[in-house]
Amino acid sequence: MTTDPSPGCEFNAEELMVRLDVTVTADVRAIGPVVDRIMKLIDELNCAEGKEFEIETAVREALANAVVHGAKEDPDKNVQVWVGCDATRGMIIGVRDPGSGFDPATVPSPLKSEQLYASHGRGIYLINQLMDEVRFERGGTEIWMRKR
Repeated sequence: MTTDPSPGCEFNAEELMVRLDVTVTADVRAIGPVVDRIMKLIDELNCAEGKEFEIETAVREALANAVVHGAKEDPDKNVQVWVGCDATRGMIIGVRDPGSGFDPATVPSPLKSEQLYASHGRGIYLINQLMDEVRFERGGTEIWMRKR
């Protein structure tokens, strides 16, 4: 992780309690073990007490989107994950995929009548509801999430 992991981010890498940089094969079976590893670190350092469910769900959704939509479940492609915890600013999590990106503004709301019964399409909505700050960078191939 660089000193400034995300454009406009006020986190300083040297002050982070948790600094994790993981590359994951674009396989849905890799999501669970990575999420478990992240949550174990968070629990051990007690840096998100009471926020574990929100963080775990958002990370799982972001990774699923990156693997399924960004990397098209191609085992020759990788997804990158960064996690940091700052005692005063909270958790910051980044996920980057090798896809062509997307415009988050074009994702239909799962609350609209035609989307209510869809079997997919709730990940971005959930992430936005669960995290305090969500930003998409690099044309939608990178998501940064923050939980205070």
